[in-house]
Order: sequence, then C-alpha cells, then structure tokens
Amino acid sequence: MTGQDRPEPSAGGPGRWVLLSYRLPREPSTPRITIWRKLKRLGVAQISDGLIALPADARTREHLEWTAEEITDFGGTATVWIAHPASTEEERRLARTMADARTAEYQQVLAQAEQTRALGAEERQRIVRKLRAELRRIHRRDYFPPPVRRAAEAAVAALHPANDPTEESA
Repeated sequence: MTGQDRPEPSAGGPGRWVLLSYRLPREPSTPRITIWRKLKRLGVAQISDGLIALPADARTREHLEWTAEEITDFGGTATVWIAHPASTEEERRLARTMADARTAEYQQVLAQAEQTRALGAEERQRIVRKLRAELRRIHRRDYFPPPVRRAAEAAVAALHPANDPTEESA
C-alpha cells in the first residue's frame, strides 16, 4: 500500500476497512498461534476477540481472504467483510492503535541503531543489514506512519560508512 493508497482517517468521514471475523478450535493450539502470528505480520487492528480490521485496498483484502481460507482449512470459520466505521472518531481510534503499534517497533529500531553506532565497521554493517530488513517488514504493515518512522530511517541510514565522518574512505 503506498502513501497515496492509504485511507485518511480524518478526511471526509470514515473510509473503507476490510474485516475478518474468525473462530478456531482451542485445540490444537498451533493453528491459532500460526494465524495470530500471520495477522500480527499484517499489522491488523484487533477490534475484539476474533475480529480484526485493516484499511481496505486490494492487497489487504487479498491477504485477509487468504487468511480466511487458511482458517477454514484448520477447521475454523472465517468471514471477510468490507465496512465503514460508524464514526470518524472510531476510525481515528483504530488508526491511532495501529500507529502506536508501529511507533513501538520504530522506537526499537531507533534504539538498536543508537547502540550500533559504537561498534566497529564490520559488525555495524552486519547489524545495519538486519535493521534495514526490519524497517522493510515494519513498512509493509505501516498504514498510518507515525512521526518516529523518519527518525528510525535516518538513524539506520546514518550507520552506513559513507554517512559516517569518522570512517576512512577505502
């Protein structure tokens, strides 16, 4: 989802959201854990137990449809819905919840980048690769980018030797 595709939660009333309502048997627990991890990777907002939401676009709808199929394959029930929150305030609350979750993730990247600054060039480059990969994973589920996103990206970019004035050119 690009920035232009993302719904604006405060612009002209609530936007469209894709919802997944699902139930899975308690035992065995592996399918429940598998589905929850998948939903976390997608960055869903949990509305209630067994009901999650994402801003609606072709990608998020497709992901939730695939997840619904997987749930039924595990012996559960699942239904995908397209809906509008009843109020703009409700949509803002969902967006804030999602942005807060991403804020925590970006803050972890920022803290790791700060700790990495003191390391030697070789170790720092290894960690920079990991941090860049983590930023890409976070970006995929970042539907309402928080301000700390730019700070985390800048902190990781600053770790590159070309951006470090203390590093000698080879």
